[in-house]
Amino acid sequence: MSAARDVHAAARAVLAERDVETKLKGAERLWAEWNAGQLQTADSAEPVAPDFAGRPERPLLVPPNQLAKRTLRDREGHAALIHALAHIEFNAINLALDAVCRYPGLPEGFYRDWLQVAAEEAEHFGLLRDHLRTLGYDYGDFPAHDGLMQMARATADAPLARMALVPRLLEARGLDATPEIQQKLRGYGDAAGAAILDIILRDEIGHVAAGDRWFRHLCSLRGLTPEAAYRDLLGRYRAPRPRRPVNTEARLRAGFSEAELDALLDRD
Repeated sequence: MSAARDVHAAARAVLAERDVETKLKGAERLWAEWNAGQLQTADSAEPVAPDFAGRPERPLLVPPNQLAKRTLRDREGHAALIHALAHIEFNAINLALDAVCRYPGLPEGFYRDWLQVAAEEAEHFGLLRDHLRTLGYDYGDFPAHDGLMQMARATADAPLARMALVPRLLEARGLDATPEIQQKLRGYGDAAGAAILDIILRDEIGHVAAGDRWFRHLCSLRGLTPEAAYRDLLGRYRAPRPRRPVNTEARLRAGFSEAELDALLDRD
């Protein structure tokens, strides 16, 4: 039986991959290898993450204010919305893999969680891309923005901030937005697209919960109160607060408390 490979280096190789198909297969393979005991954490305390995640030449990345508003007025607008969702999932693969290779020295459960997330995000991307192709388009056919990866770069040296501001903030916003998007898709006659979002919402609750779990673990190591630390990080990084309407049920299942949601939303 061959020796187990270094999980950090293995994740780095997939993270740096630019080809979409190779990255998807790589994320799925890493999760299978972890479950088969073929990957192990390294003793080194040095991160092995590349400076930038690998991505294909397309889509063209532009500032968010240069993106046209995605509406379901026609086939192109419909495809643009599905493309935007697929782009989020592609970035989420990179974000999960980045956590595996950027933050060594954490419990094995941390790497198990983010390898599972990477594999599930790859599945989500594949479902959305296949659906996009039924509309006559493919990933890369529309411009996109890089907001998730910008926050990843801003928190590269701070795992506490990364857990707080990527899964627990930006990805949690997806929990809030998904029911409204599903309603619009069903109204447009896209029951298949809405059904894909059922799968994604189910899994994303678990992904936000993983971020919440490790955020609280890191707070405990530092003697911090999670709710106060979260508010502090929002201010320090000038991060946006949750937008209304908030999917309270999904956020509670992902680890937020009622008191925290009330404070974040300034509810009485």
